[in-house]
Amino acid sequence: MIAEEQLIAELQVPATRDKAFSLLVDTYKERLYWHIRRIVLQHDFADDVLQNTFIKVHSYIQNFKGDSALYSWMYRIATNEALSYLKSEAKKGGLNMSEFQAQQLEGLPADVYFDGDQIALALQKAIATLPEKQKLVFNMRYYEEMSYEKMSDILETSQGALKASYHLALQKIKKYLENN
Repeated sequence: MIAEEQLIAELQVPATRDKAFSLLVDTYKERLYWHIRRIVLQHDFADDVLQNTFIKVHSYIQNFKGDSALYSWMYRIATNEALSYLKSEAKKGGLNMSEFQAQQLEGLPADVYFDGDQIALALQKAIATLPEKQKLVFNMRYYEEMSYEKMSDILETSQGALKASYHLALQKIKKYLENN
């Protein structure tokens, strides 16, 4: 695999940009897809958001300063795109965010790309009850086993606040699962 510094350099040069971008997409598309999917829940939404994410990455890669890892920068873009997409879809449907997410959860078992069982569905419902930040932190830590340091870089929040958010999320999920 190409070193990140070399990939960034090739992305910023017009002559090598297309080849480097293709490599970037191949390298990160699956990880970003699953991150997005855990936020938006539906496969079709995740595909749209992933495409929007890579369009933004392509458009703004010249401005990437290297203050964080390339993946952290893309992860932040994907997170913001996913949240914006959800807000936009909810608004189109005349729903608030909690109503929209409830609607998405109801449709999850019918999604041909959802292969979870009743336990997985119950966990998704519990996660959906969390405030947005706790939901993000829980997904990043639980599913992706991401370190607090990396989360701090991506979400631009202190590690202590992230640990507290994760702990609160765990408590709320446990309580939800016990009561449902």
